Amino acid sequence: MLDNKTIVVGVTGGIAAYKACDVVSKFKKLGANIHVIMTESACEFVRPMSFQTLSNNFVISDMFEEPKTWEVEHIELAKKADAFLIVPATANFIGKLASGIADDMLTTTVMATKSPVIIAPAMNTNMYENKIVQDNINKLEKYGYNFIEPTSGLLACGDIGKGKLEDVDIIVEYVDNFFNNSYKAGNKSDFFGKKIIITAGPTIESIDPVRYITNRSSGKMGYAIAEEAVKRGAIVTLVSGKTNLKVPEGIEKFIGIESAEDLYNTLVEEFDKNDVVIQSAAVADYRPKSYSDKKIKKSDDDLVIKLSRNKDVAYELGKIKGDKILVGFAAETNDVLENASRKIKKKNLDFIVANDLTKAGAGFNSDTNIVKIIDSKGNIFEYPKLLKKEVGNLILDKIKEVIDNRNK
Repeated sequence: MLDNKTIVVGVTGGIAAYKACDVVSKFKKLGANIHVIMTESACEFVRPMSFQTLSNNFVISDMFEEPKTWEVEHIELAKKADAFLIVPATANFIGKLASGIADDMLTTTVMATKSPVIIAPAMNTNMYENKIVQDNINKLEKYGYNFIEPTSGLLACGDIGKGKLEDVDIIVEYVDNFFNNSYKAGNKSDFFGKKIIITAGPTIESIDPVRYITNRSSGKMGYAIAEEAVKRGAIVTLVSGKTNLKVPEGIEKFIGIESAEDLYNTLVEEFDKNDVVIQSAAVADYRPKSYSDKKIKKSDDDLVIKLSRNKDVAYELGKIKGDKILVGFAAETNDVLENASRKIKKKNLDFIVANDLTKAGAGFNSDTNIVKIIDSKGNIFEYPKLLKKEVGNLILDKIKEVIDNRNK
């Protein structure tokens, strides 16, 4: 529930402005205190009186109108907001914000706030896909602004394509999840809006329709990280091999895979959509060189299966890393630190989580783990035996450090 949360809803001049009325209404029913700021163009689509009635607060649409209270309105709203939602956001608004232009009450207030800002774009497909608009979105995302991507469908102009405002219920749920699932720092979530892809579980390499090669990974570590990341406000994609685990609540997208090749193809497809990649899956290094589409019959002779190398998924992602944060895992039985340290440089990782499988409470299928985190500078951080969800939060804390250091 959104009881006592203050949300500032910014409405810009798009045809989808009428849907913002429904958003405000649903927020009010969830107990939120809503303040609406409209641009001049937005008032051509929906009258301010509609939002005033729905929000039970004065609507601000003119930067120079006589104030309703003796406050500097844009500063007071910027301070009191627990979150900002811009719905719909036009290409014009996104461009102004990305360029640092504050020429109306909405852009001025957004510039003045330190609260999370969520932007829900809606526009013609060609406009949304325009490189200038996409560059502006990417720029704002790097600055910490959060976007609810538009969907594909029939647009008001008659075109069919991406640019349609996301469903109102999904927008409301997105904001609601921020408040209800956050790992609190005051009223804020330290991973709010960050897009994280997490791999978990084993891969399977088929020999024939009956038999396969796999490993002992249960997926518990990856699922624990995913659950904690959701609690801290992240938008999580979980890519998992076969496990007996329930998918954590609040996961944005779940993708089931089997082989190492499936995992690689999925990560390449999802890579650009995410800010962080946490690679906790146990990936098979080898696969059968040839697959039999019929069950291989038992004979009196030994069976020889030739194996071929799989792609090193972490290494391949390291080559296209860009500004992503990459986290690797090293489950070892000997020379743990040496083996893990080599992987950091080779795979272009920000840090690696190493554990010794021979230690009690640190292996597969356990609810606990004993890990060492090694960063790209060679610093080693050792931890006692902890629950895997506690290890998950340690990993997220270390990712937050990387993000904060990059922003300095």
